[in-house]
Amino acid sequence: MQPARRNPSMSGSDRCRFLNEDRSILGAGAWNDPAIRKLWLYNLHYFDDLNAEGSERRRDWNVPLIRRWIDENPPAAGIGWNPYPTSLRIVNWIKWALGGGSLPEGAVRSLAVQARHLERRLEFHLLGNHLFSNAKALVFAGMFFEGPEGERWLRKGLDLLEIEMPEQVLADGGHFERSPMYHSLILEDLLDLVNLGRAYAKDGRDLARGLAARWAETSVRMRKWLSVMRHPDGEISLFNDAAFGIAPSPWELDAYAERLRFPATEGLREGVTHLAESGYIRLQGGDAVILLDVGPLGPDYLPAHGHADILSFELSLYGNRVIVDTGTSTYDTSPDRLNQRGTSAHNTLVVDGQDSSEVWGSFRVARRAKPFGLRIKEEAGEVSVECSHDGYRRLPGKVRHKRNWVFGPGRLRVDDLLEGRFRIAETRFLLHPSVAEASRDLPETDSPTSSGAWRVPGGKKVHWRTEGGEGRFERTRYHPAFGVSEESVRLRIPVSGPRVAFELTWG
Repeated sequence: MQPARRNPSMSGSDRCRFLNEDRSILGAGAWNDPAIRKLWLYNLHYFDDLNAEGSERRRDWNVPLIRRWIDENPPAAGIGWNPYPTSLRIVNWIKWALGGGSLPEGAVRSLAVQARHLERRLEFHLLGNHLFSNAKALVFAGMFFEGPEGERWLRKGLDLLEIEMPEQVLADGGHFERSPMYHSLILEDLLDLVNLGRAYAKDGRDLARGLAARWAETSVRMRKWLSVMRHPDGEISLFNDAAFGIAPSPWELDAYAERLRFPATEGLREGVTHLAESGYIRLQGGDAVILLDVGPLGPDYLPAHGHADILSFELSLYGNRVIVDTGTSTYDTSPDRLNQRGTSAHNTLVVDGQDSSEVWGSFRVARRAKPFGLRIKEEAGEVSVECSHDGYRRLPGKVRHKRNWVFGPGRLRVDDLLEGRFRIAETRFLLHPSVAEASRDLPETDSPTSSGAWRVPGGKKVHWRTEGGEGRFERTRYHPAFGVSEESVRLRIPVSGPRVAFELTWG
């Protein structure tokens, strides 16, 4: 069955576009060019284009590239032999072969060498999505190759999945790293495994039959979770490390699931949907969808893709994103990476210029904020969600931040309460660039104000006001995809006392 399709990444016989950056790949040195970011090179070694949209039209580019990879990447030499790109490449080559593509001479032999190499270098030191991808690749190789060696790879991959599946997929269907992007990647992995199991079950591989059914049940839960974490525009929310264009889109994953004869996911109901284990809440009513983060940063032993964004949220109105997460544009160790993971880049409250969880490096976190006191109340046509966190208790003033969202027809109110001593604090709200562009009458950045209006695309107005502090707008950037930085504006509201409130009305 045709797998999920990504956008093409080969822009010519010797050019590729990854992370919104187009580069030449001429010459053997291109595979490990030290001047190119490691993540871009990783993508080059994945061979995602083999199964991307319209790949059959690029056969004359892809087949020679497979030959080049074999000739120019001797075993165990270079970035391409790291376990993660090896895992994705094994799967992509096999998916392409099973889908009717003809692997060039030497490719099957190379696949066996790659599987042997991977088997000895499983990423137990990283765990998470990396180890899941390793296990998936062993299952693919084990199904593809017959004989004792293939059976060993298959058994080892299946044993790993038996451990990692319940560990990584929470009871509410969410991936335990709490990133909608990585959730989508793991969901694609599950659908691929179901597809593979069904294909080989037809050939009498008994081992595949029961497992395909088990993976199917888990993928159903993951699809439901993803539907909750989508905006009305159909794309994912951008909590934690998340960006558009890395995983297949939600609608492409839906189409893949339907090709596998899974039923369509049920529509989302009005009111509250609580993903309790993941720590996300969806509020939906009329023209509004609000997604709240009231959960932990991620697994205690795996914070690599977590952000210091506790009690942040995203808002869509009239089908358009209005208040957005900053997004993720890079994994490089850099000021941009630290900023995008930090609290000040999210729609929550910053105390004394500190992060609620201590993010550092590209994938590290020290002390982490923990949520507590979650209360959800529905009455008189309104929903109230209250939650606190202890991330600022480490500061000298032992500050506790409590946030309360009140959502009703045509209205959202956000109340922030601070208990403890602090020097400065402010709450922040980032506008989607389309709203910033439509709202050309925003006050100047040095003009404090306690009320105003924004326009969403299409011209409808959204009125806002503050209590407990006057807001100022600042120029900033929005990063919806790797390598992308768009101009936008952020509203910053200093907290002059223990409480500050922000209210939106529309309709």
